[in-house]
Amino acid sequence: MPQPDLLSDAADLPGDPAADTPEPAEPPESIGEAVAVASASQVALQKSQLSTMFAETGTLATAIPGYRPRASQQKMAEAVADAISQNDTVIVEAGTGTGKTFAYLVPAMLWGGKVILSTGTKNLQDQLYLRDIPTVRHALNVPISIALLKGRANYLCHYHLERAQANGRLASKQDAAWLRDIAKFAKTTATGDKAELAAVPENAPVWQMVTSTRDNCLGSECPQYKECFVMRARKEAQQADVVVVNHHLFFADVVLRDTGMAELLPAANTVIFDEAHQLPETATLFFGETLSTSQLLELARDTVAEGLSHARDAVDWVALGAPLERAARDLRLAFSKENMRLALGQIEADPRMREPFNETLDALDTALSDFVEALESQAERAETLEQCHRRAVELAQRLAAWRDDRVSVTPTPAVAEEGADGAETAAAPEPMSLGPETVRWVEVFSHTVQLHRTPLSIAPIFSRQRAGHPRAWVFTSATLSVKGNFTHYAAQLGLDKDRSLTLPSPFDYAKQGLLYVPREMPAPNSPQFTEAVVEKALPLIEAAGGRTFLLCTTLRAVQKASDMLYDLFAEKGLNLPLLVQGQASRTELLDRFRQLGNAVLVGSQSFWEGVDVRGEALSLVIIDKLPFAPPDDPVLAARMEVLQKKGLSPFAVHQLPHAVITLKQGAGRLIRSESDRGVLMICDTRLVEKPYGRQIWQSLPPFTRTREAETVIRFLEGLNGKTVEGAGGPETSDADA
Repeated sequence: MPQPDLLSDAADLPGDPAADTPEPAEPPESIGEAVAVASASQVALQKSQLSTMFAETGTLATAIPGYRPRASQQKMAEAVADAISQNDTVIVEAGTGTGKTFAYLVPAMLWGGKVILSTGTKNLQDQLYLRDIPTVRHALNVPISIALLKGRANYLCHYHLERAQANGRLASKQDAAWLRDIAKFAKTTATGDKAELAAVPENAPVWQMVTSTRDNCLGSECPQYKECFVMRARKEAQQADVVVVNHHLFFADVVLRDTGMAELLPAANTVIFDEAHQLPETATLFFGETLSTSQLLELARDTVAEGLSHARDAVDWVALGAPLERAARDLRLAFSKENMRLALGQIEADPRMREPFNETLDALDTALSDFVEALESQAERAETLEQCHRRAVELAQRLAAWRDDRVSVTPTPAVAEEGADGAETAAAPEPMSLGPETVRWVEVFSHTVQLHRTPLSIAPIFSRQRAGHPRAWVFTSATLSVKGNFTHYAAQLGLDKDRSLTLPSPFDYAKQGLLYVPREMPAPNSPQFTEAVVEKALPLIEAAGGRTFLLCTTLRAVQKASDMLYDLFAEKGLNLPLLVQGQASRTELLDRFRQLGNAVLVGSQSFWEGVDVRGEALSLVIIDKLPFAPPDDPVLAARMEVLQKKGLSPFAVHQLPHAVITLKQGAGRLIRSESDRGVLMICDTRLVEKPYGRQIWQSLPPFTRTREAETVIRFLEGLNGKTVEGAGGPETSDADA
């Protein structure tokens, strides 16, 4: 039976609204009609200009070596231009290879006014700021100023650098060497951005000693204030035409008012979210509240240190901090040794947990209240002690809000900072209400307990943030829909699902790759599942000559699979480098993977997206299971309960669409250019055996599909032999895939 067209059921793309626009027969009779005609004329002019710019011999092709026109890219640019001209919202799913970055940058630079461009990661921020935006700016020859704005933890702090050098207490010789590198860097850098100092790893502990936090920044009281890299970056952002931020920075401002966004957003005419599939999770993180025992221990230690430095004779500082430290540690001891995530209802339903948890929580509440009261009388002795007092008050409010869901938290005001006009300003604190539907839950780690209060829906909160000043909002990613349906994504953020379009990738997936689902696999919840995955994958890894990503849904599976592969490679004499998540940073592992050219990388969630390995270094992507969120997750369980009460299917409405979007991200690692070839192996047979499986694979790129291992091995051996061929092999029937 011939293979069905995997895109045949996808929603039709919106037509070109200007294509059949008739000429007006009569002049407009009202101001409203005149505005509408002017707007239509503006849109038509914009489309004409975009057509010239994206043409085969147009502006971009002339100025950018290797540029090739793509119909989907121009369609996206037109959709973004429409949204900008009408201060409207648009959701664009643009398949890999569409060239979505240029598609939104061109109209944004020409007509976007003040533009805030938010990305998923700091790496993508740097790529846009250093490469993509300058390239397009040069091609268009427009006088656009750009700025890069990151969170304060990314910028070197002169004051804390001096303190670290004077203190001399470093954990190792390596830290001492890194501190010397940072001191040299401080004398030459113009931005203070730690990403510029490659010699010191981004996650090196010494960075915490030489950067500031919202809590320990002295603001305008700082002796180094005029040289402050954070303030400099914020001033540049306020003056720039295009400001590149990241999602964490954007949403942190809603709660903290301490990222520089508070001044930027009111002036923005256009807001663009790239990698917009990450927004629901990021927004949920920041619209929720978290209190951890680590924060309390850090507060107690900082207070003791500052008290001994500035008011040694006032009180017994060690005795002041001891009860709070003891209470925080006792809360962790109320749980077993295992890491776990528990809804408050689960704890209350189990007497073995409920009683010790409530007792230690009461003790913590009392200790924190006493701490706040004792510190209040000493706060005026030093600015740093005043900061500790503010932190203690806010943490006490968070604990009260967690214990009583009706309480709102008022963030403490940020320290006074100099505004764009030179005047000192302080962000006015506003009560942070999460709304009536929240879930309270507890996350237990080896040394820490976190108390979370999470909104079940962020749509009302995000909608309030978008209300007010008219501006354009653009949401784009390669993975936002399920078979062209944006209902799930739009509902999470309170967007209109009909203001959306899907643009196909220019890649020929049917010729460039295979989708392989092996036969005779155990159930995904079987204890033998990971073992079966490795056994089925090994012949393919061998045929591919390494060049493999093995993407797992859990860290436990990463460990088990990598252990098995170590043993099997040794047993078979396969000289293939094995890279495992956790051995080094993600950036280091990816760099080594590209350089080696025959490596096998085993990773979990952090490697499912934002990873771009082009060419022969990656020919095989193996995904162990369909990425359904664990059903015991407290937030998911609460959301499912709400959907059930509304008479909806939690699986169909939430779990399945979320899994599809996540799976599309993982699958997107394989084919990154027109010349890439490879195999996507999904080891979960629910993809072909369950009724919902069809909806999942129809949402994936339209690879040729097979269930025959021999077909896959022949294809991979052909690639390994440096021959370029189509996917070949027998096309599969509907029954098989």
